[in-house]
Amino acid sequence: MSNFSQLKDLVMSLEADFEKFYDKGNSAAGTRVRKGMQELKNMAQTIRTEVQNAKNTAGEAAPAKAAPAAKKAAPAAAKKAAPAKKK
Repeated sequence: MSNFSQLKDLVMSLEADFEKFYDKGNSAAGTRVRKGMQELKNMAQTIRTEVQNAKNTAGEAAPAKAAPAAKKAAPAAAKKAAPAKKK
């Protein structure tokens, strides 16, 4: 859960710079926003990787569920609607 706290802290720390950039037009604040957003992106990727690894590890311990049997596709001609008759 510490990752979530870090994520929230980072977003909250950017609030003042967002206001300075969008409301006051401070371009230096825009640079800080871009830097913070890059950090946010990297943190998000790290969390995604951790979650995927945890899922894969947990999936190896539990028996895999069998995939439901695939239904046969209807012929393409059966899927098309009949053309409307002209009067």
